[in-house]
Amino acid sequence: MMDLALLGCGGSMPMTYRRLSSMLINFRGRKVLIDCGEGTQVAIRSIGWGFKTIDYICISHFHGDHTVGIPGLLGTIGNSGRTEPLTIIGPEGIKAVIDGLRVICPYLPYEVRIIEAPKESINLYDNMKLETLELKHSAPCIGYRFDVKRRAKFSVESAEKNEVPKILWSRLQKGADLEYEGKIYKPAMVLGEDREGIRLSFITDSRPLVTIPTFIENSDLFVCEGTYGNDDDRVKAIANCHMTFREAAEIAKEGKVKEMLLTHFSPAMMLPEQYIMNAREVFENTVLGEDGLIKNLSFK
Repeated sequence: MMDLALLGCGGSMPMTYRRLSSMLINFRGRKVLIDCGEGTQVAIRSIGWGFKTIDYICISHFHGDHTVGIPGLLGTIGNSGRTEPLTIIGPEGIKAVIDGLRVICPYLPYEVRIIEAPKESINLYDNMKLETLELKHSAPCIGYRFDVKRRAKFSVESAEKNEVPKILWSRLQKGADLEYEGKIYKPAMVLGEDREGIRLSFITDSRPLVTIPTFIENSDLFVCEGTYGNDDDRVKAIANCHMTFREAAEIAKEGKVKEMLLTHFSPAMMLPEQYIMNAREVFENTVLGEDGLIKNLSFK
């Protein structure tokens, strides 16, 4: 249903052993990119998912490790044959940043649309909705949540109870209102109870906030920054508006997520696996990010 690739799991600067934090979502053949630091093009090419079907680029904040790859990527998307509009979403000020970056790629065969500091949910695709949350960092920053709605199961009992002609059952199940012999029929007339969908949350870069657990609540996967693994680095985390592994785990636990994936590791943290227990002591189902990690999220 939804595949995602952690293109890189590093923060601050790309290293020979670690690319910058970025994630690509593949949803029914269409794609959403989250953050685009230096080298993102190479990371996408390494997994072979292609560029032409990237419809949205969601930027958490303006720092170079999350934005410097945008001009080259836009050019590559154009060279791939795309002519459909592409939308870039980001915090307040994102338009000025994109305008500046586009000085070196002014001519593209498609329109670039910009949504700055969205205040309401955005319907990305038919049944995928995007929500944002203002975070606490050294620059304006927002987190993202993707909710994929699952259609309710067809109910013969409901259809018969509402006296819906069988000829309409299939079409109503697909979600369209229909008029038949002078009467309006609605999908709810042939459907049962709602079924659980898919929720994916992405939080980087930020200090812990009381609003985050509610925002990520019941996520199937919570992708969260873990710039510092060592508990002793909490003072640095506070000073630089980042999190430690343990702080991220506390948010995951409070938000009752199913799984947490840590990313955005400091260049100074050579071996994040040395500190994984700092997170798992609080939230057991914690996974360390690694470049090129691919996961699948499916309906239950």
